Amino acid sequence: MSNIKLFESKKIRTEWDKEKDDWYFSVVDICEVLSGSPNPRNYWNMLKRKLKAEGSELYTSCVQLKLQSSDGKFYKTDVLDTKGILRLVQSIPSPKSEPFKIWLATVGAERLDTISDPEKAIKLATDLYKAKGYTDGWIKQRLQTIEMRKELTDEWQSRGVVEKDYSILTNEMTKAWSGMSVGQYKDFKNLKKENLRDNMTNIELVLNMLAEVTTTAISKSENPETIAQSTLIAIRGGKVAKNAKDDFEKEAGQKAISSLNANNKELLEVKTKKPT
Repeated sequence: MSNIKLFESKKIRTEWDKEKDDWYFSVVDICEVLSGSPNPRNYWNMLKRKLKAEGSELYTSCVQLKLQSSDGKFYKTDVLDTKGILRLVQSIPSPKSEPFKIWLATVGAERLDTISDPEKAIKLATDLYKAKGYTDGWIKQRLQTIEMRKELTDEWQSRGVVEKDYSILTNEMTKAWSGMSVGQYKDFKNLKKENLRDNMTNIELVLNMLAEVTTTAISKSENPETIAQSTLIAIRGGKVAKNAKDDFEKEAGQKAISSLNANNKELLEVKTKKPT
């Protein structure tokens, strides 16, 4: 499964290997973001020759996959798996090395379901969020949302929903419970390309998770056969979370949806009744 990941707004082409349970990353793309070279392909060719002369394992572990280029065509491209990329980072002097390692861990955390050792996966994600400064309570909630999201996308897949349509269903579900599309929600939190869930308060995470759990349960019960049916179910799941949101706001005397984002990580774990 090919994909495009973003690091600091720079595109990095990736390919998921189901058999090896690992990502492969375009080496040229990573050389570009780390080195800042105007000609990353030449940079990589020079580095590759250096690694070969040194007898580096990094050179021998590099393989080629067909990845889509900017012209829309697919060309054989040098790629490395996650471990190889970590070694590559050590070979490129760059002030972005540490942020890139955290980004790499984020990519791994998004695929918790594909890692064979769940405990190892959970620890990886926990360490990632701790390194970013999130509180323990928020991290615990966030990890639960990852699991619930996986159950929902598995259910959608079993109903014939293709991956590119997940965002459509998610958008309808989000509008149903929050009153905003995903784009509007991100604007409300002053986000651009950041992950919305990584910028939610623990209350928002719970409500979003309730929408997803409910949508999963309804879908399993009713066995939708079309994208239109799955969309209606996503809206119904979102409405259950909206009812919970309304009840929370009435009883707690505060808004459930906040403009807070990850710039104030400690505040994302809401513990007071002060409105935001």
